[in-house]
Amino acid sequence: MKSFYKLKKYLIYFAILIGSIIFLTSVYLFFPKSLESIDNRLRDFMFIIRGEIPTSNNIVIVDIDEKSLKQLGQWPWSRDILAKLLQTLTLNEVAAIGFDIVFAEEDRTSPKKLFEKYNIKTDNNIDFDEIFANAISSSPVILGYQFQLLNSAFLQKDNTPSLPAIFIEKNRNLEMDYVFNAKGVILNIPIIQNSAYSSGFFNSIPDDTGVIRSVPLILRYEEQIYSSLALELLRALYQEQKVLINYDNLGVQNISFSQLSIPTDRYGRLMVNFRGDRGTFPYLSVIDILNNNFKKEELKDKIILIGTSAAGLLDLRATPYGAAYPGVEVHANVIDNIITQDFLQKPYWIEGADTLHMILLLILVFIVLISSNIYLIPFFILGFFLLDFWFLYEMLFSKGYILNIFFPLFSIAIGSTIAVLINYFFEIKQANLIKNKFSSKVSSKVMEDLLKNESKTLQSQAKEITVFFSDIRSFTTISEEMDSANSLVTYLNNYMEPMSEIIMKNEGTIDKFIGDAIMAYWNAPSEVKNHADKAVKASLEQLKYLKILNERLKENNLPLIEIGIGLNTGIAVVGEMGSKGRSDYTVIGDPINLGSRLESLCKYYDSKLNISNFTKEKLKEEYIFRFLDLVKVKGKSKPVEIWQVIDFGKANKTLQKELETYNLAIKLYKEEKFTEALKIFESLDNNENKTNKNIYKIYIQRCEYYIKTPPKNFDGVFTHNEK
Repeated sequence: MKSFYKLKKYLIYFAILIGSIIFLTSVYLFFPKSLESIDNRLRDFMFIIRGEIPTSNNIVIVDIDEKSLKQLGQWPWSRDILAKLLQTLTLNEVAAIGFDIVFAEEDRTSPKKLFEKYNIKTDNNIDFDEIFANAISSSPVILGYQFQLLNSAFLQKDNTPSLPAIFIEKNRNLEMDYVFNAKGVILNIPIIQNSAYSSGFFNSIPDDTGVIRSVPLILRYEEQIYSSLALELLRALYQEQKVLINYDNLGVQNISFSQLSIPTDRYGRLMVNFRGDRGTFPYLSVIDILNNNFKKEELKDKIILIGTSAAGLLDLRATPYGAAYPGVEVHANVIDNIITQDFLQKPYWIEGADTLHMILLLILVFIVLISSNIYLIPFFILGFFLLDFWFLYEMLFSKGYILNIFFPLFSIAIGSTIAVLINYFFEIKQANLIKNKFSSKVSSKVMEDLLKNESKTLQSQAKEITVFFSDIRSFTTISEEMDSANSLVTYLNNYMEPMSEIIMKNEGTIDKFIGDAIMAYWNAPSEVKNHADKAVKASLEQLKYLKILNERLKENNLPLIEIGIGLNTGIAVVGEMGSKGRSDYTVIGDPINLGSRLESLCKYYDSKLNISNFTKEKLKEEYIFRFLDLVKVKGKSKPVEIWQVIDFGKANKTLQKELETYNLAIKLYKEEKFTEALKIFESLDNNENKTNKNIYKIYIQRCEYYIKTPPKNFDGVFTHNEK
């Protein structure tokens, strides 16, 4: 007895383990943004622990700092100063110069502009913008500009940036666009914009917590791809004219040119491997450059980024290292990541790896803790936390893979809690086995019957049932229209809940939810009188309720729902099935397969509710029927009649006349009078008020075929070869 109890206990352990795995996996795949925020903060903590790492020593930031502002005056400076800055940098043989600044307005301090403003006639036509443009044209400059990513009343769309490179999108699914689309663009004034070899955008898009952890390398604007300032600087240095954007089924996989391959997330963003806190890259003050207060080797062959660290110029960003990180240094990190090929990435298999990691960790925690001495459990738990944190740290910084941090640690916490409390819950779950098994499958009335006869409830037996299958049409398209996983789940629950209530109200048993599909049955586990009628009644009530639901969806601008339902009646095997540790009360047999096939044929016949002749023969109530076909479905040798159930009661005069005419055409068709039948089917199909859009066309096509190719031994049976 003791060994039997122990066996049962371990079986419960196993069942709870499976449930925990499903729970954690489901939450991981659909976890809310608040949990993603926790995961990001844990990763930020890893950056702080790691500290500063060496850079490639190829990048120098020329800083519009407080010292420069103090000596040269407030920003913006007159552009003859910037022209002198470029000339000095070029003379010192820098490799390239990138501006983390946009010059969107003319320099109003130019003598020419001042004289024009006050209508003073003079020969002094000095234009600082022109001087600056000339300096740009004779320097290795990549200008910066900014895309407007949100709709606003002040979008600028007058001009578009030039495209010196060819972007080739390989294997892109044209129905999906993962790359962020810009709404407008703020460019440099034309004389400056046109003087540079090229330009790149410097948008940095923070996550929901306002922290920059990734940077877009590409954006789409007016159906064209544009590169970021960092990517464009490197492309120009490598003198590569073609840039490949490589897609897989989940979006952008990587961006490549020359010998470089840059892994991105599905949206074309680089996950930034920050080299350290602000100041990791060398900074030179603008005023020191202008005063020649530097060494030439500090600039020679370097990539120069011109930006600002001054707080008053508002180019400070929040990063894993803090909230006052110069935006220009973010670009420096991106360039350095690409040069050194030292990337952080989330490849397509990362979600599978995260899931496997959680599952293996949860199993290990269960196995260790349920067999451990209670006094050692706290040390084991602490050890699991420390070892797994070290593993994730190594995967991040040694291998460059961004694995989820929160959920593995959460798995340890969940596994530990359950292992400690399992004995208490074990007794409760054993006492309420039947109630837990069927609480979400059947109505409260059926539950009471089950509890009265619990000894026979789970026994397997052959029994006549009516099986029900329903499925949402074009659910993949609907899911793609949803803006988030949470929205899709809410949308689906608003449909599933009332449909489930209708089934249970009519004494049906819900077997399972298969994505957007529902499987149910009647007459098991408890007896249901007139179960075929109950199944048809529930189906018609669902179709009527769906009209009400669609009105609500329409009011909220959500996709409408269309479903197909299949019913079949027959002898099936019902009972508790599965393994010792994982089982469920369900039904199997040929009637189940046929019920599923009837549902899948709804679309073919333009029917909402298909039933077999086996179900029709069991019905006692009055319904409006339409004979659809006599078919052989795949896997069945004997033909089956398919009937459409249109509604309760009797048909109105118009529908009755249509059905009588249709039945006459079917009779002629079965008698091989195809020409006469064809005329009737065509007249029915030409009726604008016809109640079925497909069935008449189906028989028109068959009649035309048999008129041209008279059949031998015609029996009126059509074979469906596809599932």
